[in-house]
Amino acid sequence: MKKLLVYLKDYKKESVLGPLFKLLEASFELIVPLVMAAIIDRGVAFADKPYILKMCLVLVLLAVIGLVCSITAQYFAAKAAVGFSTGLRHALFEHIEKLSFSEMDTVGTSTLITRMTSDVNQVQNGVNLVLRLFLRSPFIVFGAMIMAFTIDVKAALVFVVAIPLLSVVVFGIMLVSIPLYKKVQGALDKVLGITRENLTGARVIRAFNKEEEEIENFNGHNEMLTAAQVYVGKISALMNPVTYVIVNGAIVALVWIGAIRVDNGFITQGEVVALVNYMSQILVELVKLANLIININKSIACGNRIQAVLELEPSIRDTGVPISEPSAKTAGGFAVEFSHVGLTYAGAGDESLTDIHFAVKKGETVGIIGGTGSGKSSVVNLIPRFYEATAGSVLVDGKDVREYSLKELRDKVGVVLQKAVLFKGTIRENLAWGNGSATEQEMAEALRIAQAKEFVEAKEGGLDFEIEQGGKNLSGGQRQRLTIARALVKRPEILILDDSASALDFATDAALRKAIREMEGETTVFIVSQRAASIRHADKIVVLDDGAVVGLGTHEELLAGCEVYQEIYYSQFKKAAGGEQA
Repeated sequence: MKKLLVYLKDYKKESVLGPLFKLLEASFELIVPLVMAAIIDRGVAFADKPYILKMCLVLVLLAVIGLVCSITAQYFAAKAAVGFSTGLRHALFEHIEKLSFSEMDTVGTSTLITRMTSDVNQVQNGVNLVLRLFLRSPFIVFGAMIMAFTIDVKAALVFVVAIPLLSVVVFGIMLVSIPLYKKVQGALDKVLGITRENLTGARVIRAFNKEEEEIENFNGHNEMLTAAQVYVGKISALMNPVTYVIVNGAIVALVWIGAIRVDNGFITQGEVVALVNYMSQILVELVKLANLIININKSIACGNRIQAVLELEPSIRDTGVPISEPSAKTAGGFAVEFSHVGLTYAGAGDESLTDIHFAVKKGETVGIIGGTGSGKSSVVNLIPRFYEATAGSVLVDGKDVREYSLKELRDKVGVVLQKAVLFKGTIRENLAWGNGSATEQEMAEALRIAQAKEFVEAKEGGLDFEIEQGGKNLSGGQRQRLTIARALVKRPEILILDDSASALDFATDAALRKAIREMEGETTVFIVSQRAASIRHADKIVVLDDGAVVGLGTHEELLAGCEVYQEIYYSQFKKAAGGEQA
C-alpha cells in the first residue's frame, strides 16, 4: 500500500491543506464548551441577557468559521483523493496492458476488473477519509482531554481512564478485522469470476441444460461471501456499542465527580457542563475514528491487492532495440522458423508443445491442423510473442523473436484470433486499428479479400455503420470477416488466421482462401483450422497431436503417410475407392 502513495506526489499542497483546515475546524470546535460554560456561569447565573446574546453570536461565528474550514478541507481532500485514484487507474491500466497472456491467464480477467474498479474506488474513499478525519479525530480526543485538565485536574482523570480503554477496543477490533476483509475481497473475486463466466458462456450453459448446476454453484460461492461479510460485520459492529458503554460510563462518573466538586466549590456548574461536552465530543470522534479505521482497513487490503498487480512482472520483456538489418537478409530465405521449440504454460506440469521443428519460406501458406488441445493456437501465438517459448527458439526473417522490439515484431505480424473481437464504433474505426493511416480504397480492398465488402456496402452508412460493443449487431460470420479485414488493412508480412473462419460456410471460406493467395506481395500465411478443406491447398501442412508434430508435408503426402491426418480428413470426407474424397 505504501508504494501507491507515490500517486499523491502531484497533490502535496492539497494533502497538506486538507488536514490543516480540518484541524482549524477542530480548534474552533474545542472552544465551544468553554463558551457554553461562560454562558451558564455568567449569563444564566446572573440573568445577564446581553452577555448571553453576545456569547450566542460568538457561537454562531464559531459555527460559520468551522463550516467554511470544513468545506475548504473537503474540497482539498476530494481533489487529492480523486486525482490520486485517476493516476492510479492510469498506471494500473498501463501495467495490465504490458502483461503477457501468461500473466492474464494466471491472475484472471475478473480479478483484474475488480482491481481496476472496486479496489481503486475503495482506496480513493480511504484517502479521502484519511485526509479529512485521520488527524481531526485524534486531535479532538486529546485536545478535549487537555482542555478538561485546564478546567479541573481531578475530574479530568476520568478522561485518562476512558481514552486508553477506548483505544484498546478500537485497535483490537482493527487488528482482528484486517485479515478478514482480505478474505472477503477474495470471495468477492470468486463470485465475480463465476458471474462473468456465466454471462459469457450463457449459450453453452443453455445448450447443455446446465442452468440449475450453475445457479447452485453461484449460490454456494455467494453464500460463502455472505457468511464472510456477516462474520466480519459482526466483529466490526461491536465497535459502536462497546465504545458507547465506555463513554457513557465515563460521563456518569464525570457527572458524579463533578457534582461533588461543585458542592465543595472547586468548580462551577458551567465547567461541569463543559466537561460533559468534551466527553461527548470524544464519544462522537471516537465513533468516527472507529468507522474510519474500518474503512482504512478495507482500503489497505484493496491497496495491497492493487500493489500485487503492479508488482507482477511481465514474463515477456520488450528489448526496445529494433533490428537494423533489412528483412531481405533472411537465413536460408525462411520467413518463420521453429527450432526445437517447447512451451510450458505457467503453473502447468507438462509441456504443451514439445520439440516443434519446421521452417516456412516467404510467401508460403502453411496449414496447421490437429485435434482439440493439440497445441495449434499455442504454436502460432509464439510468432508474435504472445507467449514465450520455454525451449528452443522461434525465428522471424532469420532473427530470434526475442531480439526484436515488440513493436517491430508485431508490426510484421497480423493476427486474427479464434474469438472475433470488435470494438464499439464504426466499421471504419475498427479497420483503422490495423492501420491508422489506411485510405478508404485500402479498406475497401481489405474488405474485398475478406469477403466482407458485400455485406458492409449493404449496411446503412457503409464504412460508417455503427458497431455495438463486441459486434453484437453482427452475425458470427460477419464479425470474423471484419476481424480478418482489420488484419489485412495492416498489410502484414506474416498473416495468422487462428481458426478465424469457423463461422463461414465452405463457399465463403474457399473464396477467402483464394483471395488471400492472390494478394499482392509475399505474405506468409498461417491457417489454423480443424477443417481439412481449409488447409488442403496449403504449400505445407503441419499436423499436431498432443503438442508434437506428427506430420509435415503437402495434402497428398500426408494423406498417404500420416495416420492422424488421415483420421481427421476421412472423418470429414467420405473415403472413396481410390482413397480420396467422394
